[in-house]
Parts: sequence; C-alpha cells; structure tokens
Amino acid sequence: MNARQTLQKAVDDALQNLEIPAETPREVLQVVPATNAQFGDYQFNGALPLAKILRQKPREIAAKILENLDVSHIAHAPEIAGAGFLNFRVKSEWIEQKISYGAPLMVPAVPRRFVVDFSSPNVAKPMHVGHIRSTIIGDAIARMLRFCGHEVVTDNHIGDWGTAFGKIIVGWKEQLDEENLARDPIGEMERLYKAVNARPELEDAARLETAKLQAGDAQNRQIWETVRELSQAQFDEIYAILGVQFDVTLGESFYNERLPSLVEELLGSGVARESEGAVAVFSNGKCEPKDDPFLISRDGEWRDFPAIVRKSDGAATYATTDLATLEYRLSEWAPSEIIYVTDSRQTGHFRQVFAAFERWKGASVTKFVHAGFGMILGDDRTPFKTRTGGTVKLRDLLDEAVERSAAIIAEKNPEMSGEKAREIAKIVGIGAVKYADLSQNRATDYVFSWDKMLSLSGNSAVYLLYAHVRTQSVLRRAGEFPKVEISLEENAEIELAKGILRFGEALESALEGYRPHLLCDYLYELAGLLSAFWRDCRILDSELRDSRLRLVEITGETLQTGLGLLGIETVEQM
Repeated sequence: MNARQTLQKAVDDALQNLEIPAETPREVLQVVPATNAQFGDYQFNGALPLAKILRQKPREIAAKILENLDVSHIAHAPEIAGAGFLNFRVKSEWIEQKISYGAPLMVPAVPRRFVVDFSSPNVAKPMHVGHIRSTIIGDAIARMLRFCGHEVVTDNHIGDWGTAFGKIIVGWKEQLDEENLARDPIGEMERLYKAVNARPELEDAARLETAKLQAGDAQNRQIWETVRELSQAQFDEIYAILGVQFDVTLGESFYNERLPSLVEELLGSGVARESEGAVAVFSNGKCEPKDDPFLISRDGEWRDFPAIVRKSDGAATYATTDLATLEYRLSEWAPSEIIYVTDSRQTGHFRQVFAAFERWKGASVTKFVHAGFGMILGDDRTPFKTRTGGTVKLRDLLDEAVERSAAIIAEKNPEMSGEKAREIAKIVGIGAVKYADLSQNRATDYVFSWDKMLSLSGNSAVYLLYAHVRTQSVLRRAGEFPKVEISLEENAEIELAKGILRFGEALESALEGYRPHLLCDYLYELAGLLSAFWRDCRILDSELRDSRLRLVEITGETLQTGLGLLGIETVEQM
C-alpha cells in the first residue's frame, strides 16, 4: 500500500471504537494529502463532520481516535490541530525503505473489465482537430486502467452508416474523379458529398440510394465497402502517428440489422410509443423533473423532450444504434463499466440512452459513464479554425507540431541532424500535442497555443521530457553503480522521494473521475521536485553518490511510466 492507503487503514481501525452510523458518507472519513506542507504530509479532517453526527466536540473525537491509532511504523506521532484535524508526517526511514523498491503502483483488489468507447470518426471525411480530444483522452484512460491490472476492451464506434451515404453514392455514380480518388481518397469523397449536398434537388435521389444500400443493393454495397476501406486506411495512418490502437472497430453498420426488431421491442414493452408518425421514449414520470432526461424546462415549464428511436420516415437514429450497441457490449463482454469519451454537448443524449436502456432491460450491474470533454478554442475563444476559417485537419495539425518541434531542436541542439533528429522531433511534437490537451481538465474548454505547448518551461510535455532526459544524462555519465538502498539526508531529496511515492495516489485520483490532468499535475510537480534536487544535492562527487544515483534512476522511471500512461514516448536526449 502507498502512504495514504497505509494511514487510511490505521485510521479505519481506530474508528471502529467509535459508534459511527453505517450511513455516514465514506468520503468524510478519508485521509487526504495535507493542504499545507508545514502541517505535515497527510491529514484526517473527519472529526468535524463526525462531531455533528455524534454530537460531540471535534477535538474530543480526535482525541478518542488518537487513543486507538497506531501509525508508529510509518509516521511520527500525529498532532491534533485547530478544531480537530489530525496531521501526519511520514518518517524518513519509511520513505527510504519504500523508495528503494521504486514507485508504488496502484493494484486493484479485484481486477474488472471495462469497455472504453472513444475517437469515433465518420467515414468519407478527414479526421479533424475535434477528434483529437476523444482519441487521446480515451487512449489515456484505457492505458491507466490496463496498467492497474484491469481488462480493457477499446472500441472505435465509427460513423459508417446513415443518410449521408446516399449523397456520397449519388456523387460517386455521377461525378467520381478516379485520379483524385487515387491521389487523395478522403478529399475526393469529401468533394462528392459537398457537391451533392449543395444541390437540394438531389435529396430524393440520395434517399433512394440510401434505401437501396440498406436493402442490400450490390452496387451500392460495393461503393460503401470501398468508402469504408479507404476511410479506415486514413484512420489507421493517423492512429499510427498517435500510437493509438483499438481492440475492435464496430461501426454503426454493425448494428443496423438489429434496429428494426429493437424498436418493436421498445414498442411492445411500452418503453416507447408512437407520436406524430415517429417512435420515441417519453418521460414515465417516475423521477423529479430536474432529474428526468426526457423533460426539458422552457419558459418556466417542464415539457416533453423525448428520445426518438425511429423517425417518421422510418429511419433509425443515433439513440437507436446506441441502445443496440449497449445491448451487444453487455452480452459480448459483460463489463463492469462502459465509458463513453465524447463531446460534453452529448451529455443529454447519453442520459437519455442510459435511462431508456434501463427501462428496456432493467437495472444493470454495469455502470454507464459519459466522460465528456470541452472544446478546443482559438485565441479569440471561438472553436479552433485555420487562418482562413476552415476546419483544422488533424493530420495537418500533427505535421505542424512535428515541424515546429524540429525547428526548436535544430536551434537548441544544432549538432543533431538526420534520422535521429527527425525521430526525436516526432516524439516531442506529438507528445506536446497530447500533453497540451491531457493537462487540461477534460470537462472544460481550452485555448490552443503553440507557444505554450512547445515551451521548455512550465507545465508542458517538452519540460517533462527534458526532465527525463536529464536523469538519463546523469546516469550515462555515472556509468554502472550498485543498486544500494537509498539514504535520505537533504530536504530536497526527501521531498523528491515523497513525490515519487505519491505516484500510485495520483494514478488513483486520475482514475476516480477519469481525469488524466491529475496525472499531468503530478508529473509536473515531480519534475519541479527533481529540479530542486538538482539545485540542492551534489551527486557524482557526493558520499551518497550511489544512493542519489538510484534516486535519479527511479525518478526517471517514474516520469517515463507516467508519460507512457498518457501515450507519450520519452527520449534519451533532446
């Protein structure tokens, strides 16, 4: 167990002697990191809420806890501060013992199975900057879960069906440019769609071609398969650059045959009903209006906000497909949790899907989570666009990141050139794009900034990569050294060791709400502690040379592991 878990167990044991009601929220009884280092490393604030529950004074409760609390193996005698806070200061000898084995990892008591749904681009269209957040946030979540010992199924639910295909098929049959298709498949398919979409008189023809595709027309099916294959090639190219992989890619088309019978089941069970020629799921009035996803407040009144599962023209909707997808995932993988990583603007949609599914199938032991994220903004705080106002293509963004990284490397290290320089520029550039996104609270919008992203100082991938590079440089200069147990004397090395030992806690926090930025915050803090260590502690000419080299080695490993969980490679030099 890490330090927080060890202290928590001791506190839990001490609390057993108090008659605490079973319904007491667990979160009020937690040991947490100290808010101010001068008070210690960790603190327990539970005496205050317990005072209200038990109708006693907080300091009296804190004193009773102390009577039965034994933390002598990890911390100095705890102190009661203020109204009843318990402060803990971890002993250096405990830190020395633990740090000699490296950073403690968070291992779950019972490994579970997760399905993570992320990226989900549409075929026949170029992946754009809007896809970057889902792709790298979802990948980081999957990496962290796997690292902790869980089983993870990653599913790329691509948009490969629907009425848009009818327009592509019309364009394909009437004005396909074979040379353009060979040179730039996605560009040609995008051109076809735009050309047909700009002609309202072709709407009926597009609907007809869509119906023929759904009915199994051989020619339309062949066009659809070609479009899908060409699109997947584009996806695979970008995923290779990002180092992202999927276990399965089951697009919307995979569930298409299930949709008609699914709608009939919803009708037959009373979950859905017909309305104005469509079929929809309405409120059943069993919860408060503010908690009902099928109601919306307008002009001070609650009004119906149904989830349509079959439109009046007979077409299915995203909600229909998502219900079929949930059904399949529970049947195929029986996960304990399914995580959807999509734009926060889809929150309402997923609330309806989850609620409709529960009414259809009953309460599930599987937890459904929508891990929504905000938008990427430009300097003007509007959605990020090109200089001409167009959508930023993801490949163009990644290429520019690598080019900018190469320019910085050439300026800072002009003797480096050739393939090695290009490879480092790619790792640094792609890592910078990922970290700039992951270091933000995923629920909020953020402003895209090349300067901040590629800065050698501040909370950036470049700063963290350089911190790791410096550890490797020191280790190369030192050569072979014995793996001794670590001894800690200077405050800077004690604080660095404490920081390393918080790795498991940071990972645990990042997974609690699927917030990768908390792992980023930890790595940035660790790099700062390393900087103080460089400043205050001699290494190669110190009596503690081997101990400090081991500390440097473990710090480098921790930075590399943490960055790896974010999908960011490290380099040996920059």
